[in-house]
Amino acid sequence: MDAFLTAVAVCTGAIVLFLAGWWTRHRRAAQGRRRLEDALKHLFDLEYRSRKGSLASLTGALRVRDRDALELVTRMQTQGLLVSRGSEFDLTPQGERLALQVIRAHRLLERYFADEARLPLPKVHAAAERGEHHLSPEAADRLSASLGHPSMDPHGDPIPTREGFMPPAAGTPATAWPLDQLGRIVHLEDEPPISYAQLVAEGVAVGQTIRIIDSSPERMVLTDGENEFRLAPAVAANIFLEAASIAPAHAGTVRLAELSTGQTAKVMGLDDRCQGYSRRRLMDLGFTAGATIRASLSTFAGDPRAYEIRGTLVALRREQASQVLVQPLQQAS
Repeated sequence: MDAFLTAVAVCTGAIVLFLAGWWTRHRRAAQGRRRLEDALKHLFDLEYRSRKGSLASLTGALRVRDRDALELVTRMQTQGLLVSRGSEFDLTPQGERLALQVIRAHRLLERYFADEARLPLPKVHAAAERGEHHLSPEAADRLSASLGHPSMDPHGDPIPTREGFMPPAAGTPATAWPLDQLGRIVHLEDEPPISYAQLVAEGVAVGQTIRIIDSSPERMVLTDGENEFRLAPAVAANIFLEAASIAPAHAGTVRLAELSTGQTAKVMGLDDRCQGYSRRRLMDLGFTAGATIRASLSTFAGDPRAYEIRGTLVALRREQASQVLVQPLQQAS
């Protein structure tokens, strides 16, 4: 009996040691893959913005020692993912392809966490960072289809297509934008997180049309016509703008949530910030340009409200109704 128990103990110990060794190897392999994919993302992002990566930039971005960064670069060179040009690095076509796969997974996950999981915007980046390394290209394609094939993430960054196409970087930093010139926010940089969190807290969002009415080394003052945003230049630099104008066809346009009960309007379109599944769902419900809509019923709290469109009564939360742009019929052309 003692011999049997001893044999069982030895076997159990061997199994425990085997599993511990397997888990350690698996964890190290996963960490190595995450670090490599993070390096690819960093180098691609620099190239995308017409800059070059280096050992120093990798060390800072990945927060690793010089020796670890050098080992990673050697590994990437061996795998044919990058080439060295002096002290700078260029991704190979294979390196770019893998980088775009990770970026596509990350931005689709950001769209999912913002639209479906309803995470606060300052938290979607970190959540996507954790999930991007586990999302295969096939799973990313399925996620994209379920979201309605969105073209932008919640920060205004383009989502690469499954074929690996991504349009050029757009926008000029607010710190370089002329005073009193109308601009449309096309991108909000989400790093550093503290600056992005401040922009969200202030109510700054992709799709807004703003003007810069004051600028100094200490502060910048922006307005969307109703609200003023007073920001430090370092924070305002995270806002990217493109020229915008108020189209005559949209004069008098308001948000659906602003209609009074009983008021009728014409749907002009959906806010550019409404993307992914939320956009597809509204369009499936009939919220397309030209449709006539009536604010029919309101709860005691005022949220949600019921709207009649295309012969159907649809309940929308105020947040959803604010994404629908309409023209009260007396102002519609």
